Amino acid sequence: MAEEMRFKVPDTMRYFCQSEAVAFYLQKYVVYRKRKIYVGKIDFPDLAPLFKKYKEEKFLLPSSDVLKPEVPQTLDALKLNWTRGIFYRTVMSDLSDLRDVYYDILVFFSPAGIESLKKNFPDFEQNNTRIAVFGNTTMEAAKRENLRIDIKAPTPEAPSMTMALHNYIKEVNKLK
Repeated sequence: MAEEMRFKVPDTMRYFCQSEAVAFYLQKYVVYRKRKIYVGKIDFPDLAPLFKKYKEEKFLLPSSDVLKPEVPQTLDALKLNWTRGIFYRTVMSDLSDLRDVYYDILVFFSPAGIESLKKNFPDFEQNNTRIAVFGNTTMEAAKRENLRIDIKAPTPEAPSMTMALHNYIKEVNKLK
């Protein structure tokens, strides 16, 4: 049985978020005025100037078991004292029972999602299904599989997938 771990988060804890979307999510769970939340633009290397300001600190990088190579490369290049914590694992579910179900929009947040689609439905034909992708690596994976990308996030106009979907639906409904 797993042992429960408790850690009192000090008020001096700093949070470095890759995007505004992550920061907005984080703000739901921490008292914002007591915490220091720093935000990059879109890509992880955008945080480098912020990391440099606090290079004497110790950093914990919570991540999945799948990590872009640029993340540790950026932290190592800055000579930071950092530790990676794998907080969750990416696994593929068997979705073959959904073979005859059709969706208006499929949303993918990682290349693993695209890989899962192709593994579960090797003969998938996009037809009128819209594809939404979050992040450049997810977009690249979708393009490699010749999927038509209809909705992208984050963008300056839509820093979150929720906002990208909202904007897309609003635009499509205006056309009708």
